[in-house]
Amino acid sequence: MIQNAAVLEAWERAYQRNHPPDYERNCAIIEAMYEHARSFDTFLRSDPLEGIEVKIRIAQAVNVRPSARADRQ
Repeated sequence: MIQNAAVLEAWERAYQRNHPPDYERNCAIIEAMYEHARSFDTFLRSDPLEGIEVKIRIAQAVNVRPSARADRQ
């Protein structure tokens, strides 16, 4: 738990000053994340609407409106 947010913010600013962004490292991270996602066949769907009925039913079940409560205005 963070007890003193000002100290954390000061540390973050100092860290960013002392560690500038590394473009090549960031590109390597993004490429690794992309390859990881491809390993799960995330981008290989031939039909983007495949399974949409199930997703719609789940969304309808999750998005049930709560009953009106007396403390709401």
